[in-house]
Amino acid sequence: MKRYRSYRSNAGASNIRRWRVAGVAGVAVALVGVGLGVAAAADSPVPTVNCQTVADKLGAVPAQAQAEIARNLQLLNTQIQEANNRIRTSQGQGGPAFIQNAILGPLKDKRFATINRMETAIGRTIAKPNLNAEGLAPCSLNASGGGNASPEPAQVPAKSVQAGAAVVANVGSISCPDVRINVAIPAQAQAEIDRNLALLQTQINEANTRLKNSVGQGGAAFVQNAILGPLKDKRFATINRMETAIGRNAAKPNLNAEGLSTCSLNAAAGGGGAAAEPTAAPTTQPPANNGNAGNGNAGNGNAGNNQAAASRNTGNVGINDGTAQVDCPDVAIDVAIPAQAQAEVDRNLALLQTQINEANARIKSTAFQGGVNFINNAILGPLEDKRFATINRIETAIGRNAAKPNLNAEGLSACNLNK
Repeated sequence: MKRYRSYRSNAGASNIRRWRVAGVAGVAVALVGVGLGVAAAADSPVPTVNCQTVADKLGAVPAQAQAEIARNLQLLNTQIQEANNRIRTSQGQGGPAFIQNAILGPLKDKRFATINRMETAIGRTIAKPNLNAEGLAPCSLNASGGGNASPEPAQVPAKSVQAGAAVVANVGSISCPDVRINVAIPAQAQAEIDRNLALLQTQINEANTRLKNSVGQGGAAFVQNAILGPLKDKRFATINRMETAIGRNAAKPNLNAEGLSTCSLNAAAGGGGAAAEPTAAPTTQPPANNGNAGNGNAGNGNAGNNQAAASRNTGNVGINDGTAQVDCPDVAIDVAIPAQAQAEVDRNLALLQTQINEANARIKSTAFQGGVNFINNAILGPLEDKRFATINRIETAIGRNAAKPNLNAEGLSACNLNK
């Protein structure tokens, strides 16, 4: 029997052998390439995060907040260490934006929340500082590695407890613009006008006393946040009460509460002195009685303002056990709001709710502090002044582009307590 070889078959086998050789060679080259890449990655430095320090920005830290501040400083270190570990274990993952989106971005959010918690912790005892959480939260990348993985101290730096003393040590006194009433005062409003003129002076006296007694407290913004800011709100409310008092029996005047409520600081001791309110109303009116200023009621933010004090829920609050909640009347705007005023009205409506939330938080954080009048004097009283000022700001905002409405700030500013 004759056997024939298939040249076609031999040629195919030869081709197959050649492809196999080429395939093996390709795999070998690929493996070598992978090996070189791994070696290169192993040789290159692992990036690390580089974050700004927070401890040296704290300023004064009250004793009551020391432990919480120390915990949050340690948490900032932990967040950095976790981010560095994530960078190390995710080498080669993702694209060029992986580290930014998956590591640096979440780290920024965590740091922002932590720094804000520290502001809140300090603010429970003294004026809430602004630590610039937005500026301190972002971290950059050390492309060559290294850096400090624990930049924050384990304990609150001792020097921070005393920081800020020099800021208020040399201040002198509060200076406020005079409030002049250049319209006729109806006889029915004279007594209330007198009380509020006296109250303006009492507020200045109290602010100067606070300035003197708080030397060494707070950071660089303490005087502004804890003294000048609250004084501005009290003056705004007081001036608006005078407008309202006159407006019950005559055309409601514009006494420029917005412009006259802001006070400044005379930095040199003894410089300028406290601006005194007029001792008399306009010459056609009976003299205003300023005899109540500094009459032993100083220290009570509503000294001399008997009408405002009477509107508060006093005498039935009792000792604060931290469970009460404030109950404030709704502020309804029953007039058309000009488009130009809408944003400002919205902001102030939101502020009314923020004020309630802050008052509730203050009640909770001050449980069993003070006497039976603590909530009235330290929480409900200041809340009433803030609400009065805020409602009047809404009236003023609308009044810039339409008839200024009467939203009943006096009736809606006082809040009660729900036990």
